[in-house]
Amino acid sequence: MTLSPANPVCHEIADASHIGDVRRRATALAAECGLDEAASGRVAIVATELATNIVRHAGRGALLLQAIGASGLEMIAFDHGPGMASVDKCLVDGYSTSGTSGNGLGAIQRLSDEFDVWSAPSGTAVLSRIFASSENKAAGIAGICVPVQGETACGDAWAVRRHDDDVFVLLVDGLGHGPEASKAAQAAVAVFHDNHIVATRELVQKMHFSMQGTRGGAVALARVNRADHALGYCAVGNIAGRLQSANACRGLMSNNGIVGGQFRRIEEIRYEWNGPARLILHSDGLQTRWSMDAYPGLMQRHPALVAAVLYRDFCRGRDDVTVVVLDLPAANDP
Repeated sequence: MTLSPANPVCHEIADASHIGDVRRRATALAAECGLDEAASGRVAIVATELATNIVRHAGRGALLLQAIGASGLEMIAFDHGPGMASVDKCLVDGYSTSGTSGNGLGAIQRLSDEFDVWSAPSGTAVLSRIFASSENKAAGIAGICVPVQGETACGDAWAVRRHDDDVFVLLVDGLGHGPEASKAAQAAVAVFHDNHIVATRELVQKMHFSMQGTRGGAVALARVNRADHALGYCAVGNIAGRLQSANACRGLMSNNGIVGGQFRRIEEIRYEWNGPARLILHSDGLQTRWSMDAYPGLMQRHPALVAAVLYRDFCRGRDDVTVVVLDLPAANDP
């Protein structure tokens, strides 16, 4: 399985006039993803309900739309409050806090192939994924990769592929932003998919040669082995990596330099973890001062919600931003 998600579109939702725009864009993207008429109809309803809930309950927020997997569409709605007092009650048809019929959130859940929600007084995030078939699902990993405002090409990119017991995750941040930064990032992604090398150091070295002649960039490459519950990590440049569990957080080391430019060394560092954990990678378009302690319950939700909430609260707003979240099994899991 390989995955290189397309750049999402982030729609601001500030009033009722934005609802129709989001529905039309979601429907058009569903067709681009290869979803049939029935699935596209579900997408239209879900996009409408997500946008309507933002306007009705939070006043303003945003809806991220992106293609995922072989033929799937992901929608993530998020806002800044006031949150739901009881998510379970809000999922029951007929329950409403605003005098409506109270069928919106429950309908979104029923129409989605994957669904999750996280809510706190600081805001709510809702995930809906709709696929052409269940075989196209990309379980256990999620990410968002958004270009800086004013650009359509993103200088960041991320990708994932599986090989036997290993999961490989790449995040690359081309220098600057715009088409030239995107060219550098895509050169690294092409090497990632074209070379089934298991040594992360060797693979980053190949990316270095391929990115020469471009602006170059920062690269982080992780190899997660499910059999021995170990992480091999190789990074050059300003990409942040963390091993995050429910009770602890460990930063991952990156070497100074520019892949495709100059750096002193490349080395793979081995990390291990206890209990269920998550690998969180992000480019420098996201501030590094976040802590999961501020988000009770979020670590137990879908990785897409973790990525979306971090983007919501810590996007710098002056560069491309990418956040990737991968589930890591507990040491006694198969």
